[in-house]
Amino acid sequence: MDKTTLGVLVTIGFSIVGVAGDYFLKRASAAEYSLRTIWFYVGFVLYASTAFGWVFVMKYLKLATISVVYSVSTIVLLTAIGMVGFKETLNVYEVAGIAMAIGALVLLMRFA
Repeated sequence: MDKTTLGVLVTIGFSIVGVAGDYFLKRASAAEYSLRTIWFYVGFVLYASTAFGWVFVMKYLKLATISVVYSVSTIVLLTAIGMVGFKETLNVYEVAGIAMAIGALVLLMRFA
């Protein structure tokens, strides 16, 4: 496996960790004292843990590539969490936007 592919996979992995952090922060936001919940601290630790991996990824990928891969994977994962975990719905414009974001990622990886 080359360094670029590994960098992309690590970036997606950290997107998964970040989305897990978002899930716990969303749970914390429902409490009256959000910053005093266990959910807040779990989310905080998950976010902080990704800093170590970013140092590795930034050695092998352009920042522009990292940002697109991270953003699109985060969008798709957060949408899935919202729909499954919090019973949120999407309208046609949101679905179209997600499809275009995925298309942008495909183009970036094809020509990078």
